[in-house]
Amino acid sequence: MEDIPRDLIERAQAGDMDAFERIYKTASSMVYSVALRLTNSRPDAEEVTQDVFIKIHRNLKDFEFRSSFKTWAYRITVNTALNACKKISRQESGRQDFDTVIDSQAASVDTRDKIGHAEEHDRAKAELSLRLARLNPDQRACIILREIEGLKYEEIAKALGININTVRSRLKRARLAMIKDAGSQGD
Repeated sequence: MEDIPRDLIERAQAGDMDAFERIYKTASSMVYSVALRLTNSRPDAEEVTQDVFIKIHRNLKDFEFRSSFKTWAYRITVNTALNACKKISRQESGRQDFDTVIDSQAASVDTRDKIGHAEEHDRAKAELSLRLARLNPDQRACIILREIEGLKYEEIAKALGININTVRSRLKRARLAMIKDAGSQGD
């Protein structure tokens, strides 16, 4: 997601609903993508996306441009999605929707590709989804923001409201867990 122009944000802050709609159209796919990866459930990701834009709308007047809008939106998205994960976990004690695969940003298989390639791609997406689901939510948030969304360590720290060394630690643990998980799958 490219960052939102300051003048568009200022117009939305002043109550211009057309400006807010443009912000929504620009940011909604990123919000949904991050929410889907964190919740591992399409219905939950849709609910998180709605909650995020309600929060953005309510709090936009307080946005002071101390960080980029993108970083601010990531922070709201990750916090909302992690809270949803915790709520779901408490309610359903460990529910995992492993049938949902990460597909919102995964490259779609070209229709000219052979069926074998499509099946291999689907297996890889499903395997990634499972490995991400096995990480704790904090590690999953860091790995998604770094490896899938492409944020820098500093941006992740700002988005999550944590120290940069905590980002490094969570990423290292997440990568090690995913490598260990891959190794145990081969046995």
